[in-house]
Amino acid sequence: MMDRDRNKTLLLELQRAAGTGNARCADCGEPDPEWASYKLGIFICLNCSGIHRNLPQISRVKSLRLDFWENDLIEFMKQHGNLCAKAKYEAKVPPYYYIPQSCDCLVLKEQWIRAKYEREEFVATRICQDPCSAGSHEGFLWKRGRESRQFKKRRFLLSAREGVMKYYTKEEIVDWFNAIRAARYHYLRTTLPAVPELELIPRITRNYVKEGHMEKTGPKQKEAFKVRWFCLDSQERNLMYFKNPLDAYAQGQVFIGRMDEGYEVRAGLPQGVRVKKRKPAITVVTPLREFVFLCENDREQREWIDALNGVIAQPLTG
Repeated sequence: MMDRDRNKTLLLELQRAAGTGNARCADCGEPDPEWASYKLGIFICLNCSGIHRNLPQISRVKSLRLDFWENDLIEFMKQHGNLCAKAKYEAKVPPYYYIPQSCDCLVLKEQWIRAKYEREEFVATRICQDPCSAGSHEGFLWKRGRESRQFKKRRFLLSAREGVMKYYTKEEIVDWFNAIRAARYHYLRTTLPAVPELELIPRITRNYVKEGHMEKTGPKQKEAFKVRWFCLDSQERNLMYFKNPLDAYAQGQVFIGRMDEGYEVRAGLPQGVRVKKRKPAITVVTPLREFVFLCENDREQREWIDALNGVIAQPLTG
């Protein structure tokens, strides 16, 4: 028991003393990881450790708190660590490549981990070119029909040179995800050559801080409420609404400015407005008019209010 406690204490102290590099999961950035791969010399979170367990030829996992650590393994961890692994396995990550965060889905994390350690796609000695880097990709996707509303398998061709993504009537989702990001990056890099890359990357995809159904009424606040799918884009500061979640184009949008410009979000209905439905309401105040929405329950109302207030509080960008 004393040996176990000694090793556990040594390893936890090693993790804390090694600085910010080891204070987060090496793969998804989750803070305070409590697992480690003693073959790669990295600290990882519980979720990523499950993926590493499926790669026994490349990675072997131990718990910092529950497992016994031999002295030689502790020395190995001291000599390596997250920053060392990052320098090796992430040396040539393309600028458009989406690096998963702790809140992202499992498939993104798994493909990121396999790309780094199993396929070694981003090591400095890698010679073969990423097929997505040219902004083109070809393969099969399932597409919903305009009239039948049924999904059918179609062959798609993505071309950054032509600026289109076309499909024919007569892969892997992560590959498509990064291929689309690559095409978008290629377009932005060509269109905005003077914009620094750190400012360009956030423009590749929109950041929807909140999505879901709400009911909205018209400008007179007397029209019937209709269910719509809403997306709050914090980067463009737009609250967009669609008839259906998979619609390509929004039916409309509400710009969300700063509080000192007259923008505000309130719980409840505007004064004098009455509705028959007993649902939690939200009023978005803008300099031109007030927008009224109904939520399904109190939890959804709180989440939408918090998300909208977050956008109102952030500074405007040029």
